[in-house]
Amino acid sequence: MSELSIINLEDLKTTISFIIKEELKVINTPKEIGVIEYIKTCDVLKLLKISKPTLIDWRKRGIIPSYRIGSQIRFVKSEVLDCLEKINTIKYRS
Repeated sequence: MSELSIINLEDLKTTISFIIKEELKVINTPKEIGVIEYIKTCDVLKLLKISKPTLIDWRKRGIIPSYRIGSQIRFVKSEVLDCLEKINTIKYRS
């Protein structure tokens, strides 16, 4: 078991101050935040080598997620690349 010891007020303040400073360093450490890269419809068409009607169909069926930003449709590049495997299985299904 641990012993109970008596410490003076200054030692207590110093210890608490040290602990708080260490915790604040952990909290305030910048974390890597992923940057979302939005791409236009024409970029998706070039990337996937598909026609616009195909992209519209896949978007409506939920195969490729899209986002409306103002009056324009945008795609997240990483999501489009992740969908490639899903698209290949749909494309060549018998």
